[in-house]
Amino acid sequence: MDKNFIIGLVLIMLMLVGYQILVPKPVEPTPVAQIKNETKSNSVASTVVSDTVVSPLKTADSASLTQAAPKEIVFETQDARVVFSNKGGVLKEVMLKKYKTYDQKPLYLIAENHNKFEIDFPTQTGDVRLTDLYFTTDAEGGTLAAKDSAVITYRTNLKNNQYVEQTYVVHGSGYVIDYGIKSNGVGLTDKFVQFDWKNDLLQLENDMHKNREVVTINYYTDGLESLATSPTANEEAKTADPVKWFTIKHKYFLAGLIADKHPFGNVALKADVNPNDSVIVKTMDVMAGIPMAAVQKGEANYQFYLGPNEYHVVDKVKAENFDQNVYLGYAFLKPINKFVLVPLFNFLEKFISNYGLLIICLVLFVKTLLTPLTYKSYISMAKMKLLAPELEEIRQQNPDDAAKQQQDQMKLYQQVGVSPLSGCIPVLATMPILFSLFFLFPNLIELRQQHFLWSNDLSTYDSFIKLPFSIPFGVGNHISLFTIMMTLSSIGYAYYNNQITPTQPGPVNMKILSYIMPLMFMFVLNSFPAGLTFYYFVSNVVTIAQQLLIKKFVNEDKIRTILDENRKKNASGEKKQTKFQKYLEKSLQAADEAKKKQAELEKRAKKK
Repeated sequence: MDKNFIIGLVLIMLMLVGYQILVPKPVEPTPVAQIKNETKSNSVASTVVSDTVVSPLKTADSASLTQAAPKEIVFETQDARVVFSNKGGVLKEVMLKKYKTYDQKPLYLIAENHNKFEIDFPTQTGDVRLTDLYFTTDAEGGTLAAKDSAVITYRTNLKNNQYVEQTYVVHGSGYVIDYGIKSNGVGLTDKFVQFDWKNDLLQLENDMHKNREVVTINYYTDGLESLATSPTANEEAKTADPVKWFTIKHKYFLAGLIADKHPFGNVALKADVNPNDSVIVKTMDVMAGIPMAAVQKGEANYQFYLGPNEYHVVDKVKAENFDQNVYLGYAFLKPINKFVLVPLFNFLEKFISNYGLLIICLVLFVKTLLTPLTYKSYISMAKMKLLAPELEEIRQQNPDDAAKQQQDQMKLYQQVGVSPLSGCIPVLATMPILFSLFFLFPNLIELRQQHFLWSNDLSTYDSFIKLPFSIPFGVGNHISLFTIMMTLSSIGYAYYNNQITPTQPGPVNMKILSYIMPLMFMFVLNSFPAGLTFYYFVSNVVTIAQQLLIKKFVNEDKIRTILDENRKKNASGEKKQTKFQKYLEKSLQAADEAKKKQAELEKRAKKK
């Protein structure tokens, strides 16, 4: 191997080792508490509510309310179980019916003892914490049909004949709960009702450290912004800009609040993490101001979104760019995911229930679409293979003059009408798709807890082999068989390509590098979703199969004849030059002129 190649390889390995040494390792979590396994049963009578039911109001003196007994109202919808409490008139629990935690327990986005709302309401005599008061309502819980809805109005009286009402609308299907707050108070229009939401993110997915790397708070002003993420450090941020919505974001779920007409002001966000906690991923805290003027006018209307971070679900939420909660990659990759891969994935879902088979069909569709480019690439490689003896002869004629070798190669390409870059076009065309999938698959809730072969969950890595120790470079304490299969198929594809591709001169041996790169990616992708590495594996296998199939229909003797004819036509001037040939000719002329000037300078230097 060339010494420069060896030095480069050693530097890459040193960088990887240095990263592992210098970046602090997270402390292994130790158990702190256990989540209750059983869901509390409520003795609230359930009655079917058709269409929209408006609840009559009861009023009471706030002094007596502090002595009132806690009362819960439970609604069973198609998608969730929602519990309200008369203390503070707030949401107490929200359980999603269609989803389970990684260990198959009920999935709560708002859980008792792990969620706290605080609402500080400004009055003429000072702030009142509404969530410490008991509210009254005549609403009763029940089971809602998909098209039904129910209204729950909570009311409490304050001093000076002032009252506060909080109204919720629960829908029979979906994950949106409407919320409004109003008061008959006067003055204080320049102040805010301070809304503080503290939420413990319980562990919903299998890898606590990976969860801590991705959970965050998204908030939307003129564009999407997010609280910085760290698996070990606390983070916080403030914004003076009006916030149209914010979401406390799990890996695959959202708990958020959306403003209708009046955005939130003076928003502060905070994420606290305890690396030793084995139950709580992070504790999120959002403080947001609701304009008092909107409260007094009865215009302080909002929506809770408490559901999956699924693209075709959040895309229907009536909030500006709410679909951006699903991360679809960099700006130049997002259109590929948004307009091609996500719709295609959702289309295939309608006909294929097994997501492993769905991924295979997705590969076949993409590869079929790119078949013309694959064919063109193979033809280009076949031409280069036929030219290999002449290229080798050029290298032997000038073994120590790389510049001369390059010039002679360019002349040869010009004579036979071959562009060595044409083989790169299909690779460049497929790269955006591969990168798009790299960002899409880790954010696809559709793959969550989907079984395929030995993998119990395609949205996370498959632990085919559990290790009693942790391997550095991102491998972890497991071995993913799908990643091993992807690596072997990548090496196999590299071997096949190297048989039909001549060795190119240069400081780096590209053939050897094509074997090393899959091994490096094995370390990187070992903890990535099994669905992603399985896609790459199938993609490699299909690509090899495509090229073997194309090979059967390609006549190398005919290609050789075409090259010889191009050589004769270019020599006689019969054939028009392509843009690439014109570029080669100009480059060769410039190189010859530069060489002549260099020779003249050397002659003058010798004379002196």
